[in-house]
Amino acid sequence: MLWLMLAPASSRSLARPAVDPRLALSLLAVYVIWSSTYLAIHIAIAELPPLLMASLRYEAAGLVMLLIALRRGATWPRARDWLRVLPIGALLFLGGNGFVAIAQQSITSGGAAVVCAMMPLWVGVMGAITGERPTRRDWLSLVLGFVGVAVLMGGPSLAGEPLHVAAIVAAPMCWAMGSILARRLPGSIGRDPFLLPAMEMMTGGAVLGVAGGALGERLPTHASATAWLAVVYLCVLGSIVAFTAYNWLLRNARPVVATSYAYVNPILAVLIGAVLSGEPIGATTVIANALIVVAVFLALRKPAAARSEP
Repeated sequence: MLWLMLAPASSRSLARPAVDPRLALSLLAVYVIWSSTYLAIHIAIAELPPLLMASLRYEAAGLVMLLIALRRGATWPRARDWLRVLPIGALLFLGGNGFVAIAQQSITSGGAAVVCAMMPLWVGVMGAITGERPTRRDWLSLVLGFVGVAVLMGGPSLAGEPLHVAAIVAAPMCWAMGSILARRLPGSIGRDPFLLPAMEMMTGGAVLGVAGGALGERLPTHASATAWLAVVYLCVLGSIVAFTAYNWLLRNARPVVATSYAYVNPILAVLIGAVLSGEPIGATTVIANALIVVAVFLALRKPAAARSEP
């Protein structure tokens, strides 16, 4: 799939099938791979400290993407560019992914995925910071999402330590704020589609490492191969392959298609956790999942008048 996306147009077949295979493969990647990363995180942190594990994942993935960007002709970022990206990397990968890893020490992977599905809702509401006033539909979707989380708190999927529950609720808020700040970066930073994500991952990975060290985390010397394979899966498939696919979707598919993972991932994540790890699926999980999926659908779907505009 990476080869299909990176190959020049002249090397691809001139025939245009009814469904672009790159579109199908990209959607498959963000749907299935990102849905499965919650369970992979759960497996990894059973033996590895959550923040240092996430730091290793993003430093390795960021380095690979940086090398890809440089090979494509990008120039090495300036020091001030790294400083501008630093708070974004911290919000996305310490506040976003790091909090998820911390929370999953006592919260199921399915429950974490359902709560994280609220990220697009927070993006819409926090867009007011940049002058984009939330609509009534945005507020309705946020209310539905909060109701879904409240329902989830009454079931086994979000039963965990209070600090972990607070972390998983804060995670999508941090990711949303980081995404909003990323959109406000000067256009001169990261013109190559691989460069800015690489910078974000590497700065975020560094912040994760510092935070993990400050909290006394240490990498164990005798972690099992299963735990390390989960980290490799998160790095290669979760960060490099799926993120590359998502980046391609953002540039080549309609926004509603590119962001459709937000209401597909929680459903698949709950099913994957139940089938592979025996995580419980109670009535509260089903109801909360339905409420949050509807909320995200409302947030992502444009009003009829906007859809009719050229």
